[in-house]
Amino acid sequence: MTTQSEHPFQKLTPTLVMDAIESRGFVCDRRIFALNSYENRVYQVGIDESQPLIAKFYRPERWSEQQILEEHSFCFELVEHELPIVAPLRNPDGTSLLQYDGYYFALYPRQGGHAPEFDNLDNLKILGRLLGRIHGTGAVKPFEHRPTLDRQSFGTNSVRLIEERFIPDEYRASYSSVTGQLLEAIDSILAEVGPVRFIRTHGDCHAGNILWRDNAPHFVDFDDARMAPAVQDLWMMFSGERPRQLAQLDSLLEGYREFNDFDPRELRLIEPLRTLRMLHYSAWLARRWQDPLFPHTFFWFNTTRYWGEHILELREQLAALREPALEVQ
Repeated sequence: MTTQSEHPFQKLTPTLVMDAIESRGFVCDRRIFALNSYENRVYQVGIDESQPLIAKFYRPERWSEQQILEEHSFCFELVEHELPIVAPLRNPDGTSLLQYDGYYFALYPRQGGHAPEFDNLDNLKILGRLLGRIHGTGAVKPFEHRPTLDRQSFGTNSVRLIEERFIPDEYRASYSSVTGQLLEAIDSILAEVGPVRFIRTHGDCHAGNILWRDNAPHFVDFDDARMAPAVQDLWMMFSGERPRQLAQLDSLLEGYREFNDFDPRELRLIEPLRTLRMLHYSAWLARRWQDPLFPHTFFWFNTTRYWGEHILELREQLAALREPALEVQ
């Protein structure tokens, strides 16, 4: 097992980051700031007599070269359709995925902005229009190398990892019971809904991956782009009690349907997708626990209190799976 001292990000020092950027012909002004990223390492780096750049260093052995290039290609495709996507910079020869000292990395222009207000229904209509256009492009062809969001990878595999290596003995029976019921409920709902269309999606449309500026959104960080139902890019924008969520849904779809059709059957998938995200999140923390940044940042994970609260959350989610789905008004 990899120890913390052997973790591949340990040698990613500020000097190495700046050396990597200068290997592409830029001159750094020695100002470097680590940005809020855990899966990868992302830095804002000052450039002499120019605007700062954002440097993203990919976590080794997470994505293959083909998968990263497919992420970049999707971004370029969206930009070609004049969509506000923050895509990686390309060299004159078209190269966007760079290498230095064993790391894959990419450079991005700095994009200012703040997180969108999902409670603002006008904002949701604007976001709906943009997502409708993104999904119109995403549906043109499938990913060939990037994964699919499914019950096996996000659900079954996540539960197995926690059961085998992390759950305390005193919580094992409770965890196995509630996760077994959750996966059965998901299977039942998937069978009830039937086949839906999977398209190329952003995959992780939370507020932190959308920058709002000048009354317009800019989508960033397509690192989790994958094949998924369209609703995967919508449901994280809903919050609050059911009447509020219905109003949010109405505004989002009003904008979305100006550019794309939406299958209302997918609304039944919102709670299964939320469940899979919850299971996957715990397993993600577990898989990354040898990265020194994770115990430092997520110090509450893998404690007795955490597992007790997590199981309670999963039981509440089991009840949510049994509630009626949101409906288009």
